[in-house]
Amino acid sequence: MESQTKRNEVDMIKKLFQLYRLGVENIQKLNWLPNLLARISLGSIFTLSGWGKLHHLDQVTGFFTQLGIPFPEFNAGFVGATEFGFGILILLGLLTRLAAIPLIITMTVAIATAKRPEIEGLTDVLGFEEFIYIVIFIWLMIQGAGKVSLDHFFDRKCGPKKNG
Repeated sequence: MESQTKRNEVDMIKKLFQLYRLGVENIQKLNWLPNLLARISLGSIFTLSGWGKLHHLDQVTGFFTQLGIPFPEFNAGFVGATEFGFGILILLGLLTRLAAIPLIITMTVAIATAKRPEIEGLTDVLGFEEFIYIVIFIWLMIQGAGKVSLDHFFDRKCGPKKNG
């Protein structure tokens, strides 16, 4: 009787693992989704932020002046254009790996200037949304834009042909 119970338990555990593997296989079919969601989220945020900066350059220039950023008028326009232009590229998944670099730099400068008074330790930096943006941009640089992107489309159409 005990051996039958043990066998039933072992069979139940095997079935649970089979269900788990089936679930993992089905979830892996959605491996394109994280890249798309990250790009839509960050691309939208940065496109809108850049657009706002470009349409309120006097306010951004004043803020940059308060922060002690050199050449505040130039940098306000530069940051606005960077966020807007590269935000659109991220959103579309076009030149994603390249587009992430200036946005990482922009967020690093934002932490070093605008957020500096709030930094008492490493955990403060890790909690900044700007730091989370940096992490996601680094992830996009490494992983690429994903299957639902112009990068993927152009790579398939124009990329090197595989022999075989």
